[in-house]
Amino acid sequence: MEIAVTVVQILIALAIFNIWILRFNKSTPFRGGGAKNMKEEFEAYGLPVWFMLTIGGLKLILATALIAGLWFPEVTRPAAAGMAFLMMGAVVMHLKVKDPLKRSLPALAMLGLSLFVALFATQ
Repeated sequence: MEIAVTVVQILIALAIFNIWILRFNKSTPFRGGGAKNMKEEFEAYGLPVWFMLTIGGLKLILATALIAGLWFPEVTRPAAAGMAFLMMGAVVMHLKVKDPLKRSLPALAMLGLSLFVALFATQ
């Protein structure tokens, strides 16, 4: 189980870095409300730019903490729980704009993976 948790925590971190750094200004089929980039997505949700920056910063910090958890296991559970909380918010936003299930799947998957790590990480 420990190996599975480690693999999942790395996958979560890499996915967050990909979404919030590499794909921040790019269109994907999973953007809420049919948005073409992260700013448009948060606008579709009715959220201001400062909130997007705050959420992005928190997700990047938590993703970094998940990586740090490989060497400092005591940070893994809180980081995964924090990520799960933020991903619940993402799911709610997709529901708010009545996105089809396909657009919500990445957020749901990240929520499930984050809960898995939060529940089964050692320490």
